[in-house]
Amino acid sequence: MNDTCIFCRIVAGEIPATVVRETDTTLAFRDIAPKAPVHILVITKAHHPDVATLGHADPALAGDLLAAAADVAEREGLRGDGFRLMFNTGEYGGQEVDHVHAHLLGGRPLGPMLVTG
Repeated sequence: MNDTCIFCRIVAGEIPATVVRETDTTLAFRDIAPKAPVHILVITKAHHPDVATLGHADPALAGDLLAAAADVAEREGLRGDGFRLMFNTGEYGGQEVDHVHAHLLGGRPLGPMLVTG
């Protein structure tokens, strides 16, 4: 656990979150500033700074993260119309919290993946 990481503090129960799914290795909770009708963050309980680091350090845990995201998408009724699963990595990727997390977005058409300009 990283004492300064907000997601580690959520895992530890120090900061409240609206949890939608929890396993031994992952936690999924609703984003406090949703960008779509369904916006859930799926994280690993173990601290890894980003998805690239996680993929190299613990491929099995990366698989757990994807399985958790797929399960949450199913539970939220997103499989039929589709959803977006997005990992932001680094400054240029728009990562705001240095703890690996997937944004699960859906519930309406999401439009183009990137805004040009």
